[in-house]
Amino acid sequence: MSDASPVHFIAHFTVTDRDGYHNYEKGFFPVLKPYGAKFITYDDNVTVLEGERESGRTVIIQFPSEEVLMEWWNSPGYRELAAIRHAATTTFSVSVVHPLPAR
Repeated sequence: MSDASPVHFIAHFTVTDRDGYHNYEKGFFPVLKPYGAKFITYDDNVTVLEGERESGRTVIIQFPSEEVLMEWWNSPGYRELAAIRHAATTTFSVSVVHPLPAR
């Protein structure tokens, strides 16, 4: 059974190499577009209401389903691009936020 409910992908990272990250950004949207994802927002200066948070960028993207998100995540195009991100950032978290369960 395929879960066709939208999921949100959330990543938080600190850019350590601006030029390298710029190369990642240039390739990002062309690799994302075929998966029907919606780039919701990014923020370099979130307001923390409680707890600790490393400085950096938080990104939120909505995918049509977790299955589609994982197809994108594991795609050769994104894996190649992710290697650029790994070299240019320190990643603190990558999360998938699922929809509310059926009631």
